[in-house]
Amino acid sequence: MDDGLKQSHVAGGQTVIDSVKEYYGKVLQSTESLKTSACTTCCAGSKKGRLFRDIPDEIISKYYGCGSPFPEQLQGLKVVDLGSGSGRDCYALAKLVGKDGFVTGVDMTEEQLDVARRHVDAFTRDVLKLDAPNMKFVKGYIEDLVGAGIEPESQDLIVSNCVVNLSPDKPAVLKGVYDILKEGGELFFSDVYADRRLSDAARKDPVLFGECIGGALYERDFIHLAKSVGFADPREVSRNVITVNDPEIRKLVGNATFYSITYRLFKLKDLEPNCEDYGQVAVYKGTIPDKELAFNLDKDHTFEAHRPVLVCGNTASMLTDTRYAPHFTVTGNREKHFGAFPCGGSSVKTGIAATSKSGGCC
Repeated sequence: MDDGLKQSHVAGGQTVIDSVKEYYGKVLQSTESLKTSACTTCCAGSKKGRLFRDIPDEIISKYYGCGSPFPEQLQGLKVVDLGSGSGRDCYALAKLVGKDGFVTGVDMTEEQLDVARRHVDAFTRDVLKLDAPNMKFVKGYIEDLVGAGIEPESQDLIVSNCVVNLSPDKPAVLKGVYDILKEGGELFFSDVYADRRLSDAARKDPVLFGECIGGALYERDFIHLAKSVGFADPREVSRNVITVNDPEIRKLVGNATFYSITYRLFKLKDLEPNCEDYGQVAVYKGTIPDKELAFNLDKDHTFEAHRPVLVCGNTASMLTDTRYAPHFTVTGNREKHFGAFPCGGSSVKTGIAATSKSGGCC
């Protein structure tokens, strides 16, 4: 393990956990208590923002996420939200998965769990119009998801919103996520990243850590870590710059720039370390609701409906061996190799104008 990943195991794991519990359970009273934009970046005026309109005010005011980590095609899925906090995303996801899906929120903070659980029955009855809840909240650590009651290879989707950076053992989090996902499932999450490794002083500062800044991973260290646990081709979906206005915080972090980045990581056995060319062509059918004209797989792969697009072997797998399979026709296989595909790993530009568009956070 290199130095950057060693630093991600913040000294004194239990001390870090206790500090996070204190900060999110007792110090923060609402989003107005925050000192940076890390936990409030983006999504306020988006379509997804409308999902939150009939969620109780108490849940909204006690929520400290940094994005809105919802991909498409959620109907009927089994979903886990890591570090669910007051439950805002779980309530929204409960709408999206419907009566045949189920959402489980995992959090270690009793005060936040109390808020999340308080409104489940009324929301199920009055908003979802269901006879029984399709969500629950369990107390547990995101480093030990099986210990929290999540069965291995049981989940279709894992989401997380500005939480992984708070963990003192990020490798354990990602390995645990990989283990509970079904083949073809994905981790789709927003979190805080830095353009460089932070000093020990910054990492150990309790306010910086609680604000999602102190635990921010250097981007390249995250990519290395994701690949090491089995997520062979992490794809960036979007990024937004985080503003750090507090002078004391800025003094501690120096010239580091922070981003709220949304990544998607698929659990697929046949993903390769690099993008390879097998002459495969993908055609989007235009059948995903609200995405009839085009579908964004990631920030560098946009599929216009009914337009043939050359894709690498990894992208072909992401479209055919996941829940997106009914919405794509992919021709070709991996029998003949034509060399490297010019999109590279980890969302490097494809060089094909029709498939390269930047996506927003939401």
